[in-house]
Amino acid sequence: MRKYLLLVWLLCLTATFAQAQETKPMSWKDVATWKYMPNSAFKLSPDGQWMAYALVGIESDGELILQKVADPTSKKTFPIGNTTFPNFDFSQNSQWIAFKEYPKFKEKESNEKAKGKPLKEKLHLIKLGTEDKKTFEGAGGFSFNNQASSHLLINLPKEGNGDAKGSDVLIYHLSSGKSQNLGNVREHAANKAGTHLAYSVDAANSQGNGLYLLTLSNSSIQVLDSDEAGYQSINWTEKGDAFAALKMKKDKKYKQDRGILLGVKNINNPQLTQYEPAKDSAGFDQKYTISQNRRPMWSEDLTRLFYGIHPLVLAEKETPKKEENKDSLATAESLKIAKIMADTTIKSIADLQKAIAKLDTGKVTGKKSNDAKKPEMTIWHWQDDRLQSRQQVMENMDKNYSFWAMYDVAGKKHIALQDSSMKDLNILPYQHFALGSDQQSYELDINLNGQNYQDYYLVDLKTGAKTPLFENFYLPSYASMPRPSTDGKKLLYGKDGHFYVYDILAKTHTNITEKLPVSIINTEDDHNVKDPLQNPLGWSSDSKYVLVRDGWDIWQIPMSAKENPINLTQNGKKDKIRYQYRFTLDPEEKGIDLSKTVYIRTYGENSKKSGIATLSPAKAGLAVGPKMPLWEDANIGGIAKTEKAGVFTYSKEKFNEPTQIYLTDATLANGRKVTENAPDVGKFAWSTGVRLVDYVTTKGDSLQAALFLPAGYVEGQKYPTVVYYYEKLSQTLHSWANPGYSGTGWNPSLYTSNGYAVLIPDIVYKMDDPGMSAVWAVLPAVDAAIKTGVIDESKMGLHGHSWGGYQTSFLITQTTRFKAAAAGAPLTNMISMYDLIYWNSGGGNMSIFEASQGRFLGGPWENWDAYERNSPIYHVKNVQTPLLMLHNDKDGAVDFTQGVEYYNALRRLKKPVIMVQYLGENHGLGKLENRKDYSVRMMEFFDHHLKGQPAPEWMSKGVPRLKLGEHLEERAF
Repeated sequence: MRKYLLLVWLLCLTATFAQAQETKPMSWKDVATWKYMPNSAFKLSPDGQWMAYALVGIESDGELILQKVADPTSKKTFPIGNTTFPNFDFSQNSQWIAFKEYPKFKEKESNEKAKGKPLKEKLHLIKLGTEDKKTFEGAGGFSFNNQASSHLLINLPKEGNGDAKGSDVLIYHLSSGKSQNLGNVREHAANKAGTHLAYSVDAANSQGNGLYLLTLSNSSIQVLDSDEAGYQSINWTEKGDAFAALKMKKDKKYKQDRGILLGVKNINNPQLTQYEPAKDSAGFDQKYTISQNRRPMWSEDLTRLFYGIHPLVLAEKETPKKEENKDSLATAESLKIAKIMADTTIKSIADLQKAIAKLDTGKVTGKKSNDAKKPEMTIWHWQDDRLQSRQQVMENMDKNYSFWAMYDVAGKKHIALQDSSMKDLNILPYQHFALGSDQQSYELDINLNGQNYQDYYLVDLKTGAKTPLFENFYLPSYASMPRPSTDGKKLLYGKDGHFYVYDILAKTHTNITEKLPVSIINTEDDHNVKDPLQNPLGWSSDSKYVLVRDGWDIWQIPMSAKENPINLTQNGKKDKIRYQYRFTLDPEEKGIDLSKTVYIRTYGENSKKSGIATLSPAKAGLAVGPKMPLWEDANIGGIAKTEKAGVFTYSKEKFNEPTQIYLTDATLANGRKVTENAPDVGKFAWSTGVRLVDYVTTKGDSLQAALFLPAGYVEGQKYPTVVYYYEKLSQTLHSWANPGYSGTGWNPSLYTSNGYAVLIPDIVYKMDDPGMSAVWAVLPAVDAAIKTGVIDESKMGLHGHSWGGYQTSFLITQTTRFKAAAAGAPLTNMISMYDLIYWNSGGGNMSIFEASQGRFLGGPWENWDAYERNSPIYHVKNVQTPLLMLHNDKDGAVDFTQGVEYYNALRRLKKPVIMVQYLGENHGLGKLENRKDYSVRMMEFFDHHLKGQPAPEWMSKGVPRLKLGEHLEERAF
């Protein structure tokens, strides 16, 4: 017996050793060929019988996996080339699948080196359940003709198309295999039923330009309108019974084309409505025209057309150039010399040369030269509502902005619904009313302090009459914005910590949450805003109820005074379960259908579990209570339902288990894994698990941290640890981090795979102390994590990017406990940063400091001590931690000068600091070669300081400018 047990032990030991030998830490080189399933790269056929998903890699060739759901043995794999955005789709009748094949990685690499022409792509079409596959060479975009799924529409890009904006479209008949080619198509769109294809033609010299309608069943084509014009913006109604379009005609007097509105209905016997504003001088302001920048649309009852209008801008007059020949030039030169010689001050050759020079610059006569150039400049004025930088970012949008207008078909009348006094307009459901808004009166203050205010108006879409609704309306968060009921007759809005409903017809305001036994204010929002509300789930499909959240539970609030509010979830607050949001299973739904089961995403605030709850329809005014078919120590999400069958899918992942898709039914029970995402996952070593660490901040807040164990973790051993943070992130305890080269260099999966523990603590903030708040939260989190026995407190590092980079650069001024720190794009001087510009948006930083992440009360001149107290630069002499800082010269979020300022201060004090700068890069790294490079350097930095590995020369000695090229050449992989 003892021999038998010994044999079993030896076999187990051998198996464990073999497994250890098979797996290895993932290197950054391995990431390049790692294959994974991107988000949204899994699809089910509408009947739920077939599934397809794609696996792609950064520097490897992808593949499409296709199989019958009920028969795993039917699985087939097809190459799709090198792409990070796989493109495939099932037909709506579930009989076909089409997918793109891109050039292979090596082909793209070779072509790039040779600077060849763009490589062509292929489109493959497969009839499901057969071996039939047809390939279309040189294909662009593609689509099936919606519900009918009788044809495949393929764009065929062609080169050298002259002034034509159109290209060929191939229409492939799926049942017969016959093809029809439409030439010079600029736009095309099939209606919902898939019976008709509307398209526009844009050919060379405008020959044959027009709007056409193709009946797909018999391939007959009708010319709806033809002209030497550009036809565009085809927009079908949701039902597919009519469409609108624009005809744009050139007018040499103006910079823009003049727009003409086209509306087509009764598509089996098309009826065309055409409205040309230029011929309506009595009803249409001739300073305007119909804009090509807004798609026109029909009203639901097909009585009105909506479209955009914008002002016409006169074209610049060209100054005719005079043709000059040699004789005329000679004559002009003779006259010039004669004029100069008549000047009595000319006494020498030197005087003559000076006079000629003055005449050439127009100074002899005292007149400006015709060739004088205007200066290139910007005038920044203190009364500008928007900074000039913001105006520059928004310039094209401002130029292309258009106002909504309406055309009454029967009355043949144009009505402008908007003008410059009301910048935004939202047309409400059923097109009875529109909600207008404008913030121009408050724009300067909004840009200065971040406190958001709007004026709101109601517009009657029968008459165009505008009525004020709210003046100086405060918007502490998105949740307070007015949102329409599904019937378009009511508005839900937030004010003073409550939700109200405005009845548009009755003109009454009703507080619908004042009788709730709970508050709906988001008390965990620690920004400088007043009474921000929890985001509501929205209106019921019959407009009789509104669903709101108190942060834990979901409440059903009736519009009728005869009913009482109902707590649909009941146990949220009691069990610390957050009912977060509802899954939309029908993309065409209008509101929440409370007669059907509602699916809610759930999250355990303290347990970090997640899942999906189902809410059954309330009976006799009472909630049945939620069921929790999915509730696991995992990250559950992504629920979806097939269009024509009761087949459901959801996603599940853990920190050390890649995201996979599970198949189930409406009960969500007995989910079956149907994907093999990350097929090479078994080749590498991953984190052995996670720990949830509870701690109390210095200020008494109870928080949590996620502790990820290193690969090969052995109980009782201590490991080097990197602490990473960005506000509250403990909810990522069960989130899979797909191996990749991120724009910040950070990937927790790579660090745990290489023997690091990773600690991610929560941070909550106190007003006027964003930096000190990190100290008060992070250090107690570290202390609590050390007690687990996992962390080697002598080998701890810090890392964060952007706001996390700020926390890092500040923390090392307050403690010497960390042996290394890497800060990406950090804010380092809150005082100088306050008055700088967020170049990506063009806005000023002051609103960010006073109403967003900065969390300060007022500007520096009102609150100097707080700004100074929380600025790393003013405590720089305390730094003893070696710092690796990433800051790029084109950072449009945190100005590059912030990194330079901190680097120079540390360097002046002879503190160990290295700053890496990637030329032309923004707030995060975009170019693949840069993302690779920094990912490797940051791990080398931590490997040296936390693991004792030799420092590479770039770290120990730096790299002289003259040797940089050679250095980068050596490190490229």
